Amino acid sequence: MLRSFIGKNFMTYLKEKVIEALKTVEDPDLKKDLITLGMVKELQVDEQGVRFTLELTTPACPLKEMIKQACREAIHQQVAQNLPVSIEVTARVTSTRLNAPILPHVKNIIAIASGKGGVGKSTIAANMAIALAKSGANVGLIDADIFGPSIPTMFNCEHKKPQVTQRAGKNHIVPIEQYGVKLLSIGFLAPAEKAVVWRGPMASSALRQFLREAAWGDLDYLMIDLPPGTSDIHLTLVQTVPVTGAVIVSTPQKVALADAMRGLAMFKQPQINVPVLGIIENMAYFSPEELPNNQYYIFGKEGGKTLAEQQKVAFLGQIPLVQGIRESGDAGYPVVMKNNKVAQALKEVAKSLAQQVAIRNAMLDKTKKVEVKT
Repeated sequence: MLRSFIGKNFMTYLKEKVIEALKTVEDPDLKKDLITLGMVKELQVDEQGVRFTLELTTPACPLKEMIKQACREAIHQQVAQNLPVSIEVTARVTSTRLNAPILPHVKNIIAIASGKGGVGKSTIAANMAIALAKSGANVGLIDADIFGPSIPTMFNCEHKKPQVTQRAGKNHIVPIEQYGVKLLSIGFLAPAEKAVVWRGPMASSALRQFLREAAWGDLDYLMIDLPPGTSDIHLTLVQTVPVTGAVIVSTPQKVALADAMRGLAMFKQPQINVPVLGIIENMAYFSPEELPNNQYYIFGKEGGKTLAEQQKVAFLGQIPLVQGIRESGDAGYPVVMKNNKVAQALKEVAKSLAQQVAIRNAMLDKTKKVEVKT
């Protein structure tokens, strides 16, 4: 009995030492230690060693391996050098909009915007949505470009029609699911060969219906692919639901950056006040298929990165201009699903976005629906 008592006390002491060691490991983004953040779960210390679960703020965390290694090093340096350490990693995506009146089970709503057309905003939105879904997150994507819907083509489901279900006596649209992403687009409701001739209020009404009257279920990220510029659609979005943050997509040339600046300024207006999560520079350089390591800056160099630095927002990354991106989008099989350098670049951008969402949720106030009189 005495040996058992001593053994139990020693394990309790050892566990306390492990906790103290883990208090020295900071989340690099949130600048607090893992114990304070509640990221260490189910900690066990016994004769077999140390076991615990590390709960990250997103399954797409780009710092996963670095944090695991920091935990091992802290325990080995401060507790015992040869102590076996087993770490299981899970993720719980954070949110500032839980129990919101509309879409209460959607943790984060992310607006994907651009100042002008032709910069590849929809391509970026589609690939990021798939990348986040492949990382293990629950993802939805609304094609809010009412007059030029392209998401159905990119996801190879332009001929599919959403079903309707009843909830609490009301009809709700059931999103199409493709490549692990839930989708809604006006392209599912109107034939591709017919033009959508709608006035602004009609387009805004369609977006509100996608937000209010759709069976999205539980989502970690709902991405909104907005039309180019600043329009009624943008205002309708921020007036209908609290938006977690916005991403600006631009190409490097001066004309595109000037328009991107206007889009960024719209979200930063005091009466709108939607956090800008970062800037993505698309078509950053041209790489021929036969010379994949060559980079030709045909639209200028690092314009998006410079804009991000000037505006003090995160730079989420660069995506090259390569033929394969266009071909994959046209074929309905986005390039991020392939195994090449471009796919890896898109995955890294998606990780950076998830990282910025987690930082935003930890550092900034709860998001609010915008009240703007029109």
